[in-house]
Amino acid sequence: MSAIRVPSAKIALSTASVYPERTPDAFELAQRLGYDGVEIMVGQDPVSQDVEVLQRLVDHYQMPILAVHAPCLLVTQRVWGRDPWLKLQRARRAAERLGARTVVVHPPFRWQRDYAKDFEVGLARMREETDVVFAVENMFPLRARGNEVVPYAPGWSPVDYDFPDVTLDLSHTAVSGSDAMEMAAKLGDRLAHLHLADGVGTTNKDEHLVPGRGNQPCAQMLHRLASNGYDGLVVLEINTRRAAGRSERIDDLAEALAFARRHLAAPGRR
Repeated sequence: MSAIRVPSAKIALSTASVYPERTPDAFELAQRLGYDGVEIMVGQDPVSQDVEVLQRLVDHYQMPILAVHAPCLLVTQRVWGRDPWLKLQRARRAAERLGARTVVVHPPFRWQRDYAKDFEVGLARMREETDVVFAVENMFPLRARGNEVVPYAPGWSPVDYDFPDVTLDLSHTAVSGSDAMEMAAKLGDRLAHLHLADGVGTTNKDEHLVPGRGNQPCAQMLHRLASNGYDGLVVLEINTRRAAGRSERIDDLAEALAFARRHLAAPGRR
């Protein structure tokens, strides 16, 4: 007889999902809507960089920080200094202090030659020093005039490398034109973290749509994870910056959470 089995995976809200609102607003909305916790996108907002302030937000809203996204974006190149290894070390310390289990990290940019050359070895060394998981995220190539440019080294997809823990981002699979389900199958147990968002594959546009509004297999991915007993995090990382107002943003965040909860409930046997 079929039954509904709710897996142990928690559903978190990325603080990036409330932009242009700020980090404290993400805590408030995550609590109001019933998320299990938040993922901190360390960025230009000073609050996202301050462990002491973040801990006060955790205590005030009773909303745990489940992951820390290291400042790896072009726009955060100067956040926490310029040295990429020091950024990761600081992200790790923040995760340890705040009780987060995962640090999300992007592959190095090609111009970060020393960092890129030692990336795999350096991550392996850091893993030996902590219980925090470093989950390398899939990115995407850029296309112009029929040519493909890969701004990352050793590459934009961690699937083909020996990283033991990977973040799979479904908005990024849309941009790269990847088969997300095939990537998940190849990753197997290495899939430690999911950025749940949607996209339609617009060239060079990382859309981060509410799940169900694009063409990515968001529902199928959640079904697969639930059926496999996935115990990593599912993080809603969606773009609400074009919302007409706060009410529309809240509606989008609520819709995204409802989608994740509905499809993460997998049929089991009893």
